[in-house]
Amino acid sequence: MAVHGRSTLRDLFDDSPTPHIAHPPHTHHRHFYVATDGSYRAEGGGLGAVIEARDGTRVARLALADTPPDNNVAEYRALHLGLDVLAARVPPGSRVGVLVDHDDLAANVNHAVLTADHPDWEPARPTDVPSRSEYHWRGIRARIGDFDELRAARIDSRVNPAHPLANAPEQYAHVNGGEERCVLPQHGGRIERGYATDAGDATTEIPPPSRAERRAGD
Repeated sequence: MAVHGRSTLRDLFDDSPTPHIAHPPHTHHRHFYVATDGSYRAEGGGLGAVIEARDGTRVARLALADTPPDNNVAEYRALHLGLDVLAARVPPGSRVGVLVDHDDLAANVNHAVLTADHPDWEPARPTDVPSRSEYHWRGIRARIGDFDELRAARIDSRVNPAHPLANAPEQYAHVNGGEERCVLPQHGGRIERGYATDAGDATTEIPPPSRAERRAGD
């Protein structure tokens, strides 16, 4: 059960393993959390994503119908989608926790983070990406660079809040109509240059970026 005033995703992240990366207490101080899931069925699948600030403020929920060729591609597409939405709603200096129920995807994300953080670090193994997921993997890697810190935790699909959104996108289509909003962590009653620099839990909503601002950031 989530602690009052804290994100459900934050509690899941804190209690879950992060493949390839040690999980000492200081790494739990994320500003935002994104949980994603992808589903595949012969008649069509779906993509689900849930984004929360660390105090439980909901940033976005998405449930989109999709036709992935297999479940692996669906998982990569879902994370690509979730990170794209996250990058559009939060400051680039944010610390992010990713939650997925796909072992290899979580491991690959953390492997990519280690490689990006330490250019001289010799990868222990090549990154094995499922066939037809290469485009989405490039997008995921590009988005990793948009944040100050990012690491992925592996959670059970039974507790993944994105799981029902991906498996029944038609049933949850109403969540896509939510108001678009950006959320910035607040620091002692003020916001410093739109960046999060401490572990305070308060958040402040700001208007979403204008179309011109989004174009300038592309």
